[in-house]
Amino acid sequence: MGGIPTYPWRLAPDGLATRRQLRALGLRPAGQPVVAQLERRRRRRRGPLVAYLYRIDAARPVRPMTPGRWAALERANLARRTCPHCHRDAGYCIPRSLGMCVPCAYPDDEQRAA
Repeated sequence: MGGIPTYPWRLAPDGLATRRQLRALGLRPAGQPVVAQLERRRRRRRGPLVAYLYRIDAARPVRPMTPGRWAALERANLARRTCPHCHRDAGYCIPRSLGMCVPCAYPDDEQRAA
């Protein structure tokens, strides 16, 4: 597939890791190309499940969070929690399937509960 080595699930050689495994080690791929991939068959859906592998020795440390990055992350999370209909902080991330907080999406249910 695509000219890169493919290994069965859980049988990757030493020195290679997925993005999540790199993150657990405090590393990032740092722009390096994909070296190999893991492939696992799915039972019910079509097509295999693929995880890309990167070299651990070419990975770099994760960039530290600066105060500006923390502030930007907080603003992004606040935007995900703010209902576009009533403009209140819902206290949870608004589901994309609803597009608004639960009380705005189902106003009749709240009246019945009262």
